[in-house]
Amino acid sequence: MAINPLTETWKQNGVVYTGWLSIPCSWSAEVMAHAGFDALVIDMQHGLADRSGMLTMLQAIGAAGKPALVRAAWNEPSVLMQALDAGAYGVICPMISTREDCEAFVAACRYPPRGIRSYGPTRSLVSIGEDYVAQAETCALSFAQIETAAGLANIEAIAAVPGLDGLYVGPWDLSLDLGLREPGNLADPRLITACETILAVARRHQLVAGIYVGSAEDGLRMASWGFQLVNIATDTTLLHRSALSEVRAVKGSKDSSDLLGTGSKGY
Repeated sequence: MAINPLTETWKQNGVVYTGWLSIPCSWSAEVMAHAGFDALVIDMQHGLADRSGMLTMLQAIGAAGKPALVRAAWNEPSVLMQALDAGAYGVICPMISTREDCEAFVAACRYPPRGIRSYGPTRSLVSIGEDYVAQAETCALSFAQIETAAGLANIEAIAAVPGLDGLYVGPWDLSLDLGLREPGNLADPRLITACETILAVARRHQLVAGIYVGSAEDGLRMASWGFQLVNIATDTTLLHRSALSEVRAVKGSKDSSDLLGTGSKGY
């Protein structure tokens, strides 16, 4: 029977801690999957994988016994359907700013009569289960990413869309659109208020609340607020920071930043 391990965790009021994958490589995805994250998110918007790369990453993650979500490149039906057909347990759709955006997104994730998703779960029937289509309401989750001022203003209408499973905060883009000085600064009162608003709306509509942060410390803080899907690390950032640390150990902090062409804050 097709079962979504993410929903099983949430039924027990647990938190799903994820790792974010931007490197287009099945090997690095496999390494991340074995690191102990509850799930992985393949980023098809700002990550570097193409469709074939996404497939091999999903296979590597699945072989490690972990579920995967895909952050879609855009709110476009074929992109969303391809991710679900390839075996993703759900999709995070960027830049959902209006109810109409969300309705189009959810429709692409749902089979008729509730939506417009075309039949063809090529890998999902194998990787998730032969009864995948019958269980698709829980095995093809839909998360609307809230990362614009308009999305925040329309949050109640977005959350009320039938079939939506969750709201997912994108703190960096949301900060930029709100005109905040430092993007992604979770100590900024305006960003805190925005996150609290989204969280409260998710609770009111019985949706899963998710958020992207870049550290375990921030992740634990967001979980304490009530977020249930929390990203705590990104493959590129982990590699970059570790590389910087090792180079600094032998060359000194003055030279290592110049050597890797970046500042000390990392990716």
